[in-house]
This record gives sequence, structure tokens and C-alpha cells, in this order.
Amino acid sequence: MKNKVELKRVILCNVLIIFTVAFLFGIFEFYQYKRYFQNFNNKLGMIISHIVERYPDVDKNELMKILNDEYIINENLLKKYGMNITDDSIILKNKKLFIIFSILNIFILIILSLIIFYVFLRYNNSKDKSLNKITKYIEELNNKNYKLDIDDNSEDELSILKNEIYKTTVMLKETAENSMNDKIYLKDSLSDISHQLKTPLASITIMLDNILDNPDMNSTIRTDFIKDIKREIININFLVNSLLKLSKLDANSIHFTNKEENIEDLIINSIKNVSILCDLKNVEINVISNKSAKILCDIKWQTEAITNILKNAVEHSRNNSFIDITYEENNIYSQIQIKDYGIGIESQDLPHIFDRFYKGKNSANDSIGIGLALAKSIIEKNNGYISVDSQLDVGTIFTIKYMK
Repeated sequence: MKNKVELKRVILCNVLIIFTVAFLFGIFEFYQYKRYFQNFNNKLGMIISHIVERYPDVDKNELMKILNDEYIINENLLKKYGMNITDDSIILKNKKLFIIFSILNIFILIILSLIIFYVFLRYNNSKDKSLNKITKYIEELNNKNYKLDIDDNSEDELSILKNEIYKTTVMLKETAENSMNDKIYLKDSLSDISHQLKTPLASITIMLDNILDNPDMNSTIRTDFIKDIKREIININFLVNSLLKLSKLDANSIHFTNKEENIEDLIINSIKNVSILCDLKNVEINVISNKSAKILCDIKWQTEAITNILKNAVEHSRNNSFIDITYEENNIYSQIQIKDYGIGIESQDLPHIFDRFYKGKNSANDSIGIGLALAKSIIEKNNGYISVDSQLDVGTIFTIKYMK
């Protein structure tokens, strides 16, 4: 009977009807009994009055004894006067009342049965209507119509079913919308990837055509062409690898192996990965920290994330400048800050620097616009958070927090 609120209500209604009718029926039975003994007493009183009038000397006590004592009735004697006490009522009025009351009793029972039948019929019709509505809702869902409002606040079993269908509708609607958004995102991503690959591939094709069409090309120019081709291939390789990593992160197919690591080791490994770029621009990286600070992370993936952020900082730093890295930990989180003193980021570009393929006004010409997006995905998948603050011609600060 759990959650069958409507059925409980119907049963309670029927019980109340039955008790009410039973109470009224009891009163009616009492009324019948009262009419019977009133008629009987009236007739008996008439007989006694007649006896007293005919026989004034009759003893009162003897009459009362006759009325209250048990005697064996001589049925044959009564039959001489046309009275059959076994099959007939001696008092004809009581017989008529019995017939009337019997008809009324049967009528009351029929009315009671019809009321109970009507209540259950209403209940079944209500259930049928609810089931028909639910069937139509399901048909609409099968036709991919998710714009249904079937929320129900009642607590009976069908209402609970409707609410579950409503939840399913919301989930399917969200899935459909997400699927559409994924298709749009995939389309835009493919367009961006195509654009990112088209330019370097076109450059490589042009340079190779020049080399092939000019066998007597100056060796210096040929060497420059080959270097440019190699650089474009490296960029394409970086783009493809980054996209593969992002795809795996989006699909949750990468499982981080978290261990307690020294933040110093993470920073040192990341600095090694950008050391050549630092040498080319003569950028010095200063590390200010508590060497005992630790972090719970997958050091391989976090090294990749920090490397991409450092690479961005070096690219936006001026020649012969420096970058400061500070890190610390407390009971809530571990924090790493990477601060450069470069050209900064435009205010309109700042909200979008973690978007894939986004290239701000001050981005390098060969920038792909995917390194920071990859870094953000890696950090967030490892229970981290990254934010950025920047001022033009002052510098940029990346703040990374890893929750304990």
C-alpha cells in the first residue's frame, strides 16, 4: 500500500460509507423493532382491556402471570380461529410493516452497493485517464518531443511514475541539447583544426615546390626553407598531440595516478622543458618557495600543464627579462604562481585565453592557441583551479590552486 495514496483514499471513502450506512441501518432496524412491539403491545392491550371489561373479577396477578410465564401454546386451538403462528403473523399490521421494511432494507443495500461501485468506477476511470496521459507522454518522447511539463506534486503511485517520466524527459532533453551542442562544437573544432593545419601545410607545400623547382637554389636559402619546414612540422605535431590529449581528457579516458610529490620537482621538470626557449630570449626563471611544500597530483600530467603555462609566459616576456615562480601550501590547498613582466594581455582577450584556438591581440605569430586550454583541462581534471590576472606593459600572473 506504500505510495498508493489514491487507492487509500478510495478505500477510506468506502469504509466511511459502509460505517455510515451501517449506523443508519442500525437506527432503521431499531425503528422497525419499535414499531413491531408497539403494534404488538397495542393489540395485547386491547385484548386485556376486552377481557377485563367482560370479566371484571379476573385477577390482575393471574393476567400478569399468563403474560410473563412460559406456556406450551395449543396450536390446534388457534388454528380453529384461522391463526397459524408458525407461518403467519397474528397481527396483520406487523406483516405489512415487515414487507415494507424488507423492501426498504433491500433498497438500502442496493443503493450502498451502487455507491461503492460508483466510487471504484471513478477510481478506475481516473487511473485509466492517468495511464492514457502517461502513454501519450511516452509516445511524445519517442517522437523526440522533450518540451513536456508533466511534473506532479501528488504522492500516489501513478504520480510518482509521472514524476520519474518527467525526470527522464528532462534528462533526455539535456542529452539532446548536449548532443546538438557537441555536434556544433565538433563542427567548430573541425573547422578550427582545418584552419590551423591549412596554413602550415600550405607553407610546407610552397617551400617544397620552390626547392623542387629550383635545383640550383642557393644553399643558404634552401637551408632556411628546410628549417622553416621543420618548424611547421613541429607545430603540426604539437597541435595533433595536444588535440589527442584534449580529446582523451574530454572523454575521461585518462586516469591520473595521484601521488604526494614535491612541488619543487614539478617546477624543476617544467623549467627544463622551456630552457631552450628561455635561452633564445635570455629569460631567467627565479623560483621562490618552501622546498618542503608538497602536492597530491599526477606529476607527469601536471608537468605538461605547468610547462604550457611557462611557455606562454616566456613567449610574452621581453628579451633579457625574468619570470618569478612562487609556491606554497596550507591546510586547504597548494598554490603555484607564475609571474612574468612582459607585454601583458588585453582586457578583452583575458576572459578567452583558455578557449581552444583563441589567439589574442598580443599572441605570437606561430601560436596555435591550444596550450593554455590543455593546461586548464589537465589542472581541473586533477582537482585544481587556474586563474589569470594581467596588465598591459606590466605583466601577467597565473595562479594555480590544487585542493587538498
